[in-house]
Amino acid sequence: MRKHSEDSLCRLLSRCFSLATILLLSLYISPASAQGVGYWHTSGNKILDANNVEVRIAGINWYGFETPDHLAHGLWAQDYKTILNTIKSLGLNVVRIPFSNEVVESNPVPTNYTNYVGTSAVNQDLVGKTALQDLDLIVGYAGSIGLRVILDNHRSEAGESNESSGLWYTSAYPQSAWIADWQTMATRYSASQFSYDGNPTVIGMDLRNEPHLNGTTGSCWTGDTTVSGCPTTLTTQNWPVAATAAGNAILAINPDLLIFVEGNDCYSGSCGWQGGNLMGVANYPITLNVANHLVYSAHDYGPNLSGQSWFSSSTTTSSLNSAWNQFWGYISANNTAPVWLGEFGTDNTSSDIESSIAGSQGQWFETLISYLQNNAHIQWTYWALNGEDSYGLLDSNYDSTAASSLKESLLQTIQFQLSGSGTTSGFTLSPSSASLTVAQGASVTDTISVNDLGSFSGSVTLSASGLPTGVTAVFATNPATSSTTLTLSAAGSTAVGSYSVTVTGISGSLTASTTITLNVTAPASFTLSPSAASLSVTQGSTATDTITVVDSGSFSGSVTLSVSGLPSGVTAAYSVNPTTGSSVITFTASSAATVGTSTVTVTGTSGSLTASTNIALTVKTASTSGFACHVVYTISSQWASGFGAAISLKNSGTTAWSSWTLTWSFADGQTISQLWNGSESQTGASVTVQNLSYNGSIAAGSTYTGMGFNGTWNNSTNSVPASFAVNGNTCN
Repeated sequence: MRKHSEDSLCRLLSRCFSLATILLLSLYISPASAQGVGYWHTSGNKILDANNVEVRIAGINWYGFETPDHLAHGLWAQDYKTILNTIKSLGLNVVRIPFSNEVVESNPVPTNYTNYVGTSAVNQDLVGKTALQDLDLIVGYAGSIGLRVILDNHRSEAGESNESSGLWYTSAYPQSAWIADWQTMATRYSASQFSYDGNPTVIGMDLRNEPHLNGTTGSCWTGDTTVSGCPTTLTTQNWPVAATAAGNAILAINPDLLIFVEGNDCYSGSCGWQGGNLMGVANYPITLNVANHLVYSAHDYGPNLSGQSWFSSSTTTSSLNSAWNQFWGYISANNTAPVWLGEFGTDNTSSDIESSIAGSQGQWFETLISYLQNNAHIQWTYWALNGEDSYGLLDSNYDSTAASSLKESLLQTIQFQLSGSGTTSGFTLSPSSASLTVAQGASVTDTISVNDLGSFSGSVTLSASGLPTGVTAVFATNPATSSTTLTLSAAGSTAVGSYSVTVTGISGSLTASTTITLNVTAPASFTLSPSAASLSVTQGSTATDTITVVDSGSFSGSVTLSVSGLPSGVTAAYSVNPTTGSSVITFTASSAATVGTSTVTVTGTSGSLTASTNIALTVKTASTSGFACHVVYTISSQWASGFGAAISLKNSGTTAWSSWTLTWSFADGQTISQLWNGSESQTGASVTVQNLSYNGSIAAGSTYTGMGFNGTWNNSTNSVPASFAVNGNTCN
């Protein structure tokens, strides 16, 4: 470990450690062959693997999914597998991957990556995939080569920094959404497809990046006097209460995950780096429903980024150690819980990595490395891998050449190698749609992609299980590292409901699977329902009816309405062409519209689907004060089964008629077989007679006597109709 009063020989070396320190490191970074297996848990200030062997998180931050790119950065320069292989080759064991709530809920299709480096095809399996599918591939490959992953909720909306409000939620992504998104991620990345050689890839969840007080309106820790004790009832600001709720929600899904809870920045007037103040833990620790899965996390940066009060010309190793112990180191020293230094980093100039100048960036970083050497139970992930970052471990090419060999060599002194290298040959399956809907009697397709996790090149035989009765599955091909089309066909008898279909791929001794939610619905169809099946409209006016489209299955299309059977002089118009809603149909009768009752048919069309309904539309004569009529109905002759009748029609009003329609109903089942001087129609007992072209005009006070008919009767009763109407008006 470098001393500030080092001798001249030591100054000639890039760093100088005591023999005791070197021996300690050689023992600590040479773990037994079985270290790191299975899920991890805690005991006191240690993290233990499934065999209760101590492990140390010694990793890197790789950011990008939380930014507007919605994708890990550097893929514009290298294949994601190449970058992960580089992380592995540098001796790091964990990748902290930040993400935003936006990327979980919107899940867009990222595009900021290259498909070629020189003439070599890269990132081909990212084409057309969503952000979470890209994350699946990165997590999957990381696990296959023996890396572990911690997922970090970095911010709510996509952006380039922490949440400026200091809170873990925003108006667009409230606390309920924050917890629900964590449940989504916990479910997704606890799936068996992300386990290799029995080791899960995702070992834990960092609940929120750098909560901070932001004056008095941001995140506070219980007991903070700055916010009146930050009581637990202050749930809009109390970070430990929110972290407990989210941690328990995650553990309810997967009780084996580690829950990482960061500090904030200030506690009762003592302030440090955002996310780096865990002083409140001393009196107000967090308790989760599942014991031994809580890790406290701090962030720490030097004077180049955060000019704290303890950086001055009098800064020493002892004063820096004291600050770290005050804010977060005491939690590990007191054996309360493990502590993870989730972020720390420095520039790539040698003076900012190692320096003897008091209060300098180099003094801070070199001393922090020594602190981590001397406190081997403290976990860490360096910020950041990213070559575009001034603190980046890699350069802008994102290749295996470190941006600073000096910084890389210092980090190597605190690394921890997990056992095994993961699977070098394997594959995963990913569907283009994780949720499908199919109607009874129809089919739906999905694309199943085979993703190479290492050196896999075999042919994969696919099968589907969990299919409901009546559903069949057909794969177009048995693919290698490519895609095939899965067609799911549902018989008409398939029960409506939601089913979990598992697609399994087998290639020799290798297997992989993925799950698709299949929703079976009734066939798409609809009916039309009028609000009035019988409607009247007067000449020169309008009448309305409401046509409702009723879903009879899984219909959701737009319906185009049309009308047939309209009487002369009547038009129809619609307010909208509806889906599963209503449209108002308006019938407009001109002053010369044909009087009488007509059957109007309303038809709806949507693609190949049709439905219709009937409306009995009666057109009435416009009411006038001078209208009156009188009808004389006389049986002129009668014989077995037949009879003759004469009808006289008198305009007994004061206004001349230009046309007339006479209506009546028989009482005894009579029917008209032949009528003269009129156009008749009969439906059941109802009879309608309209004038012909030559006898429509009847002057006021005049009588028309030229109409009569022959008909049939029942040979028992042949009564005269009880009433008559002309143009919809009852006659006397």
